[in-house]
Parts: sequence; C-alpha cells; structure tokens
Amino acid sequence: MSEVVNLTEAAAFQIKEMMKHNNEEGSYLRVAVKGGGCSGLSYGMGFEHEAGERDEKLEQFGIQILVDKQDIPILNGLKIDYKQSMMGGGFTIDNPNAIASCGCGSSFRTAVNAGTPENC
Repeated sequence: MSEVVNLTEAAAFQIKEMMKHNNEEGSYLRVAVKGGGCSGLSYGMGFEHEAGERDEKLEQFGIQILVDKQDIPILNGLKIDYKQSMMGGGFTIDNPNAIASCGCGSSFRTAVNAGTPENC
C-alpha cells in the first residue's frame, strides 16, 4: 500500500543533504498544496520544526514528513524523485490525482479543482 507521499531513495538523499547544509537536521519536511499557478494548484516543500494539530506525520528513509490532513485527498500517492543531469538537478513530482498540468510544469489541476481556468 502506498503512502500519501512517496519519496524515492534519490529524493531522500538530496533532502537529507539539504537539511544538513541548512542546519535543519531533525526538522520535518512539509509537503503541501497551495492555490495558485495557471492550473489552479501548486506544490510547496520546506522545513518546519514543529507539527501542527492538523498534520499527518509520515516517515520515509529516516525523514519525518508533514502533510496537512486537508491536502491528503489531493496528494494521496504523490511520488517525489530527484533527477540529476548535465544541466543540474531538481525534484520531480508525479501526482496520480493530477488531471492536467501547466505547460511550465509548476502547477496542476485535479478533478476537485477542474473548474479553475487555465491562463498559460
């Protein structure tokens, strides 16, 4: 059974390196959905020191992850990977709940927010 958020080993390694580099070891990784972007929703990731009462706590590869319970239906089954190439590296997100993505790749739409107009 998959988790709400699934990290690949490459993503977990990169997140741990970022935590170490930014003196955030022991922090939580927050994975969130924000309103905005030309498809209606965008992803957010960052470090937090404390969990809130609405947070679901997960753990993968030794990383403590926080997801607001309100975001679970939109993020359920989300896969976060890290890809390295000659041009640099970056996180990639695969959301099985997304029915459309913006051409720029930074925002998405689900069946829940399908009525949101695209402005790309």
